[in-house]
Amino acid sequence: MINEQTWTKSSYSGGEGNCVEARTERGDVKFRDSKLEAGPVIKVSASAWSSFLNLARTS
Repeated sequence: MINEQTWTKSSYSGGEGNCVEARTERGDVKFRDSKLEAGPVIKVSASAWSSFLNLARTS
C-alpha cells in the first residue's frame, strides 16, 4: 500500500515528467499530477481503489 502522508510516484512514470503521484490519508487514496503539486487532487475510498486494482489485474 501507499505510504501515509508521503506522495509516491508511479513506477511507470517516464522521464518526461508525465507522472502520477499517490498517497493515503485517513483511509482514502489521493492522486495528483506531480507537475502540479498545488493543483487538483483526486480522492477515492480505499475500497474503490481496491476494486479498481482487482479489475485492472484481471483485464
